[in-house]
Amino acid sequence: MMTNSTYVSYFTLSPYFDTGVFKYLYFLIALTLYVLIICSNVLLLVVICVNRSLHEPMYLFLCSLFVNELFGSTGLFPFLLVQILSDVHTVSTSSCFLQIFCLYSYVNVQLYNLAVMSYDRYLAICCPLQYNSRMTSNKVTVLIVLTWLFPLLNVVVMMSLSISLQLCGNIINKVYCDNFSVVKLACFETTANNVYGLTYVFTVYFSLAILIFYYYMRILKVCFSGCKQTRQKAVSTCTPHLASLLNFSFGCFFEVSQSRFNMSSVPNMLRIVLSLYYLTCQPLFNPLIYGLNLTKIRIICKSLVFGKV
Repeated sequence: MMTNSTYVSYFTLSPYFDTGVFKYLYFLIALTLYVLIICSNVLLLVVICVNRSLHEPMYLFLCSLFVNELFGSTGLFPFLLVQILSDVHTVSTSSCFLQIFCLYSYVNVQLYNLAVMSYDRYLAICCPLQYNSRMTSNKVTVLIVLTWLFPLLNVVVMMSLSISLQLCGNIINKVYCDNFSVVKLACFETTANNVYGLTYVFTVYFSLAILIFYYYMRILKVCFSGCKQTRQKAVSTCTPHLASLLNFSFGCFFEVSQSRFNMSSVPNMLRIVLSLYYLTCQPLFNPLIYGLNLTKIRIICKSLVFGKV
């Protein structure tokens, strides 16, 4: 560990340990997950893009979600596969910050996507007569652009603060590069990083969480007070959204718990699995839950696999 250096040319990822021949098993598991994520997300993207009947706001927001999952998975898995087979678990500074940009962009865009999708379902179920006039194609385009623009700007600002730090260490206690782990290596005060991070969390994350909670409370109110047909429509369209939101929330909770609290009593392998949960299960879970629960997508996927239905 470096003690007085102000420039770090590489980082060492400490959680990796010698697994002997088992590293090929771990490599195969990670590769299988990556292939499944790529194939499932690409399949649903193709299904939505080539079928004009699916060119509706809800499915366009799903396209944004699937593209983001491909982006985040590509920021993690190729790096992870190389590290599993490598005997020296180091990464250059530039590659590390590139991965931080990809993974943090993925998480931020995912949250914005889920918020926009909850707003779309709120309009469709609570204001059905006004839905087409309020959710126009121009508005859909603006929402998707903002869903990507705001998170990317946030990550750029966050990384500009981290890159300028003078570091007195180069050991990251993660199997991938993490901004919080880099900030902890700083030689001097990191007040600007902490203030910006906390401000963004309390102003943006909490605001989005409150909006999502409000929209789904309004939807649930309609479910309990509306007719049977309305309840069925609300349940069928909102179930995958809620399942995706809960899965993402649990994954983020595991990650925050590991980053902020002492987890030395937890077995190393379990810590690795928990840190990878929200980066692997969400891209794998979403195509499955949306493909099975949204009738239009399910029917078209069946026709592609089994012929005309």
